[in-house]
Amino acid sequence: MTTTQTSAVTTPAAAPAPESPSLGSRRSPKKAALASFLGSTLEYYDFFIYGTAAALVFPALFFPEGNQVIATVGAFASFGVAYITRPLGGLVMGHFGDRVGRKRVLMYTLLIMGVASLAIGLLPTYGSIGVTATILLVIARLAQGFSAGAEAAGASSLTIEHSPEGRRGFFTSFVMSGYAAGMVLSTVVFIPISRLPEQALMTWGWRIPFLLSVVVLGVAFYVRTRLDETPVFEDQVEATGGKTTLPAADVLRYQGGDVLRVILMSAFSVMQTIFTVLGLSYATSTAGFERSDILTVNAVTIGLSMLVMPLAAATSDRIGRRPVLLMAMTGCALVLPCYFLALGSGNIWLVFAASLLLMTFLYSGFNGLWPSFFGELFASPVRYTGMAMGNQLGLVVAGFGPMIGAVLLTDGHYGWIPVAVFAAVVSLLAGLAVFFSRETAHTPITELGRPYLEAVAAAPAPARA
Repeated sequence: MTTTQTSAVTTPAAAPAPESPSLGSRRSPKKAALASFLGSTLEYYDFFIYGTAAALVFPALFFPEGNQVIATVGAFASFGVAYITRPLGGLVMGHFGDRVGRKRVLMYTLLIMGVASLAIGLLPTYGSIGVTATILLVIARLAQGFSAGAEAAGASSLTIEHSPEGRRGFFTSFVMSGYAAGMVLSTVVFIPISRLPEQALMTWGWRIPFLLSVVVLGVAFYVRTRLDETPVFEDQVEATGGKTTLPAADVLRYQGGDVLRVILMSAFSVMQTIFTVLGLSYATSTAGFERSDILTVNAVTIGLSMLVMPLAAATSDRIGRRPVLLMAMTGCALVLPCYFLALGSGNIWLVFAASLLLMTFLYSGFNGLWPSFFGELFASPVRYTGMAMGNQLGLVVAGFGPMIGAVLLTDGHYGWIPVAVFAAVVSLLAGLAVFFSRETAHTPITELGRPYLEAVAAAPAPARA
């Protein structure tokens, strides 16, 4: 680590500088955390029901019969295509989020996600209209990706900027507590659906989880309408007179290195998609487990992470983000092979134990921290754009993780080893990105995004207009 980086890690350990009384009095951390939690619940509810459907029913419903492997890879590819439009959604909506406000943009992301999910639940299948059904499915999935690409960065920026100093990690962790809530909610809905007779499941049963997303949308939208814009953004608008430049150009010019680090760290989310999508498919089609049993294990272990993520984030508020992230990434890379070994054993209790260690404890150390850490790397004028751009480009790897894993899988008891190696390589790159990042836990919010602040402060006045 360079001298500059060492200083960046150790200097913030001092107590945060006192903040403006007016800034603190205008914050609404609890309300922001709740709004972000509900929005994330909707996003990941839709994420999990699509991933579950892609693993269990979409190969038969939206792809031609005759080759199960091709149909499965096609279904996983339709899952992954959303990650192509996620960077676009992050770039477009992040641009407006940094220019017109976090709250306004987040209202639109909810609507796009809700409409797209409802559309999937109403689609005719391949048996009715042929390849047109597949095309419509992909279009709806692309819309989901566009919305999701803006949701996480916007919700994280909003919560960071409403949170008190020294507790940003804790409050912002509720963005991803919504991930766990979405998983539990989707599984609670899908478990009874998966137990329907095959005919009922394939005709109308699979549609119910998608149609129910409208309920989550309504609750989340109601809460967000009652949340104020962040005081940090309001002060930024007042200081600049409402005049802003191009956030994407600025963040790449001044904080391109941080965007790259976030890309590499975000790719670590491949652990989540391998577990929830590829693992589900492998467990039911190769290892011989019942659908409902694996769905129950996934729901319980990820649901429990709702308790662990805030604890991990609160720990990072005290000791720093980087140590917790590095421990989580190393642990996940080592435990993923144990998860596949447990699946191969045919023992559901071993699967539960491995899943508990992997997703409840270790992955929560990453999932509870990245919303605060990624956002804290960037200065306020480019925070939404910088975080969304880096996060969503990195998530392309995660989105196609199940498809890559399906291609890498080989026959035999240890056919999952190439998948574990792939995940370990991604984990190594993510860990290096964490190691060479600045520590941000104890840096006052007005001093976050040091490269941007220093470059803009040193620039001639006309360049900053």
